[in-house]
Amino acid sequence: MRRLKNLRHMLLNNLLKTTSKKKKRIGRGYGSGKGGHTVGRGQKGQNSRHQPFLLFEGKKTQKSLLRRLPLLRGKDKLKSQPGKAVIINLDQLKHFPAQKKISLEVLIKEGLVEKDEAKRGVKILGRGEIKKPLEVTLPCSKGARGKIEKAGGKVYA
Repeated sequence: MRRLKNLRHMLLNNLLKTTSKKKKRIGRGYGSGKGGHTVGRGQKGQNSRHQPFLLFEGKKTQKSLLRRLPLLRGKDKLKSQPGKAVIINLDQLKHFPAQKKISLEVLIKEGLVEKDEAKRGVKILGRGEIKKPLEVTLPCSKGARGKIEKAGGKVYA
């Protein structure tokens, strides 16, 4: 009952304020809030008819960012560029004899890495165990370096 009483005596100055307005739909007629003739775009000029190119930077004479970047040349220019290094794990190196020097040429010769892949680089990661001491001249992760040195080997890269 008390609640109903309060509703009856509601005054206009006690109502909650509504501050949100509907978005103006530009160019959708006079009743849309922004319609008719130039619909808020001004009289003439570049912006009056359409939006400018996304990377347009304000002048005809100034080259845009994309045109200032160096151009890739050659037949492979549209192919994706070389990505991450080829990953070799320690368990792939266990068939090498002790004191063997592991380099990129040795991995290519053994068939663990292809010549085309070698351009991207090779990195040795620490999955697996290694018992023999090896001399590695390639980049290694911390874990792989620790395991190689624990087995009595050396890492030069």
